Amino acid sequence: MDRKTLLGGSPLAVVVRLTILSLVVGIVLSTLGITPQNLFYRLNILADRLYDLGFKSFEWVFGYILLGAMVVVPIWLIARAFGLLKKRTSNSDQ
Repeated sequence: MDRKTLLGGSPLAVVVRLTILSLVVGIVLSTLGITPQNLFYRLNILADRLYDLGFKSFEWVFGYILLGAMVVVPIWLIARAFGLLKKRTSNSDQ
């Protein structure tokens, strides 16, 4: 694969087209009040919201699991201990 195939034309022509296209898009974005700082700030907010949407839900579920485990695990341990004691006493009666 040569450079013309990779870039879509001669390197100088591609640089000129990209420069002109960047200038036009920059003028349109500036007219809309979008600056590079504003764009990066908004992208950061978007990333934070996506993170919150994904990982906060896991944090929410984990909180409920932990809360339930505080009740369920001790009851399970007590039930197992009584189950073992019951088996031990029934084995010693025989």
